[in-house]
Amino acid sequence: MNISDVAKKTGLTSKAIRFYEEKELITPPLRQENGYRSYNAHHIEELGLLRQARLVGFTLEECRELVALFNNPQRHSADVKRRTLKKVEDIDQHINELKAMRQHLLQLADRCPGDDSADCPIINNLAGCCAEGTQH
Repeated sequence: MNISDVAKKTGLTSKAIRFYEEKELITPPLRQENGYRSYNAHHIEELGLLRQARLVGFTLEECRELVALFNNPQRHSADVKRRTLKKVEDIDQHINELKAMRQHLLQLADRCPGDDSADCPIINNLAGCCAEGTQH
C-alpha cells in the first residue's frame, strides 16, 4: 500500500504519516525498488492507534509507549489501563486549571468598566506593573 492509500484508510495526512515514521512511532515501512514506502495492514493498525490516542490527548511520548504495548504480545492490559487512568488524571488536572483561568478572567472582566477610559484593570493585572486604578 502506498502512503496515499494509508492516508485514506487512517484519516491521517501523508505529512502526519511521514512525521510519525520520522519520530519512529511506527514500524518502519519497507521500501520498494523505486524508493517509495510500502505499508501493510499492521501499519494501518499502528497509525489508527496513534490517531485515536492523539484525539484523546495522549502525547507523542505516551503514544510511543502505547504503540510499543500494541506491538508487544506479552503486554498486560493492566499497563494499558494504568496509562489510560493516568491520562484521565492529567486531563482532570488540566480541566481544573482551565476552570481557574476562566474564573480569573471573569473576575478581571467584572472589575473592568468596559468604557472609553484608558484605565483598564484587566491590562493592569495582566501587566503586573500597575496598581489597580493607576495608569502606566
